[in-house]
Amino acid sequence: MRFYPDIPSRRAATIARDVTLLLLLVLLAWLGVKVHDTVDELSVLGRGVTDAGNSVQSSFRSAADAVDGAPLIGPRLGGGLREAGAGSGGKVAEVGRKGEDSVHETAALLGWLTFLVPGGLLVAWMVPPRVAQVRRLTAASQALAGAGSFERRRLLAMRAAFSLPYAQLLAHTRDPLGDLEHERYDALVAAALDDAGLRRPPAG
Repeated sequence: MRFYPDIPSRRAATIARDVTLLLLLVLLAWLGVKVHDTVDELSVLGRGVTDAGNSVQSSFRSAADAVDGAPLIGPRLGGGLREAGAGSGGKVAEVGRKGEDSVHETAALLGWLTFLVPGGLLVAWMVPPRVAQVRRLTAASQALAGAGSFERRRLLAMRAAFSLPYAQLLAHTRDPLGDLEHERYDALVAAALDDAGLRRPPAG
C-alpha cells in the first residue's frame, strides 16, 4: 500500500490536504463541544424550577411537622399540608426535572449535529479522491515493479510516448518520438513515472 507520491511537490500537497482534513475535523469537534456546553447551560432554568418546587414541598412538610402535635386536628391538618406540598411543590419539581433533562438531550443532539453534518460532508468530499489516489499509487507501484530491465523500460517508454499528453512529454524531453526511435528511454520513463506519482521504478 502506497499512501504518498514520490514526487516532493505532490507529496507535500497530499500531506497538506490530509493535515487540513484532520484539523478541520478537530475544529468541528471543538465547535460541537462548545455548542453542547452553551446549550447545556440553559439547564439551570429547569434546575431552578426543580429547586423551587422542592423548596415549596419542604416548606409544607415543615409546616406539617409543626402542627402535627396539635390536639385533635393536628394529625389531619399535618396530613393535609403534606398532600398539598406533594401536589403543588412536587409537580413543580417534576416539571423542572423534565425541563432539565430535555435541555441535556437537546444540547447533546445539537453538539453531535454541529460535528457530524459538516464533518460528514467534508469527509464525503475529501476522502474518496484520497482513497482513489492511494489505489492508483499502489497499482502503479505494483505494475511498474521490475521496470529497471531494458525491455520493460522500452515498453514503459512506449506507453508514455503513445498515451501521455504532448505537453506532459515535452516537460521531460524535446523530442519524445525521436527518443523512442533512438532508444533513449530515460526521459520517457521519467515522464511515465511522474504521471504515476513515482520517482523511480520500484524494485522488482
